[in-house]
Amino acid sequence: MKPQGNEMANGLTPNNGLDLNDPSQYHTDGQLFLTEAFKIIMTEVLRKGTDVNEKVCEWRDPDELSALLDLELRDKGEEQPQLLQRVQDVAKYSVKTSHPRFLNQQFAGVDYHSLTGRFLTEALNTSQYTYEAAPVFVLMENEVLRKMRAMVGWTDGDGIFCPGGSISNMYALNLARYKTFPQVKGQGLWALPRLAVFASKESHYSVQKGASFLGIGMDNVFVVKADSRGCMIPEDLDEKIALAKSQGAVPLLVHATSGTTVLGSFDDLNRTADVCQKHKIWMHVDAAWGASVLFSKQHRHLMNGVNRADSVTWNPHKMLLTGLQCSVILLKDTTGLLNQSHSASATYLFQQDKFYDMSLDTGDKSIQCGRKVDCLKLWLMWKALGSEGFAARIDKAFALARYVTEELVKRDGFQLLEKPQYVNVCFWFIPPSLRGKNKDADYQERLAKVAPVVKERMTKKGSMMVGYQPQGDNVNFFRLVVLSPYVSQQDMDFFLDEIERLGKDL
Repeated sequence: MKPQGNEMANGLTPNNGLDLNDPSQYHTDGQLFLTEAFKIIMTEVLRKGTDVNEKVCEWRDPDELSALLDLELRDKGEEQPQLLQRVQDVAKYSVKTSHPRFLNQQFAGVDYHSLTGRFLTEALNTSQYTYEAAPVFVLMENEVLRKMRAMVGWTDGDGIFCPGGSISNMYALNLARYKTFPQVKGQGLWALPRLAVFASKESHYSVQKGASFLGIGMDNVFVVKADSRGCMIPEDLDEKIALAKSQGAVPLLVHATSGTTVLGSFDDLNRTADVCQKHKIWMHVDAAWGASVLFSKQHRHLMNGVNRADSVTWNPHKMLLTGLQCSVILLKDTTGLLNQSHSASATYLFQQDKFYDMSLDTGDKSIQCGRKVDCLKLWLMWKALGSEGFAARIDKAFALARYVTEELVKRDGFQLLEKPQYVNVCFWFIPPSLRGKNKDADYQERLAKVAPVVKERMTKKGSMMVGYQPQGDNVNFFRLVVLSPYVSQQDMDFFLDEIERLGKDL
């Protein structure tokens, strides 16, 4: 590496590791750094990070971690050996979400074909808005969306990749509003009456955020009752729509859910569609978590009726392990509603006299300008596994969820919240000191403290990671999410044993 020089004529100041004044040397040194950094990634993240004998997390308190990482940004750059140590430290102290005992979120595990697609996407560094900038990916996105729509049950339609399920759900709100009141695009909220949105009490919080963001208002989200399994009650939906109309509101959209965040519940889509059809309301299905069951012959019945929806959110980065982020909004519409509602026709980007088919410039459908390529990782993984491979993964996850549920109810001190519909297993662990005391006045208060303490202990130990939460009248309970194909029955047994070890003295 060349020594640091003085201020250069082009205004760039070299750091201590890379000489920006010599492009050839810069590339040589940069590629060497990338090669060495990749070795660290392979060892620390992909080998150790997936090894059941390694920790899920090397926990440090915030002040200690900040000091260890030396986060301060300075005027002078660092030498490459020091930078490689930074890479090592980031890998060491990050949560290993590919670890078989990371059971905390609705994403986990690693698919190496998808990961290859992610590396390739980052290296190519293009934006998915025009065919001229991303010819491969425009065609690829169209094909992936076509296949996903076919799985929903539509022979035609539209769609686009979005930065996460929350944004996909917001797209549905905006599209429903534009279809009902197209003047909103030009005139804004002045052109609108009071609008009403309907969602189950178990629906994702993005419904509330979307209503706020789009100016509909959180107070105009009518909360529909759910049954004990967490499924929206269609009769109450019908009543809430009638209530909104009686208050002078215009019903806009019904937000159904396939795979709720906590319980993993699936709304009855056919009965929901009947209500939507009766009232002529846009039906959106938030299947960010649950749509991947469509691959499985055994379990796709959970989404019977999804073909009757107007729009569907689907996050392959969840159950399919595509990697963050990978979310789509799928539409039954064939009239170009997505483009009509979002286009601004920027002439510097979407010129109308290009030498190729301008319908391939799909970027104006999006609320974004620069748009990350999210289709490659899914396409490459799908090519590798095929639909049958996805089905096998999903069926295995269901089987493991059934297994751990059956084992859980056999053990003293474990109480199931509700029999799972999906791969979310929700339960309380009741330590020996609380067993048989559920009628005591302070029982619920004491039980609520169990899950947070056990979670703290497992996290600091690094043995595993699983989430907990309260819900309605239910005090804190654990939510085990089983989805990684690298999880085994032995991991499920370890999980139950570890909960008992960590909580028996409480």
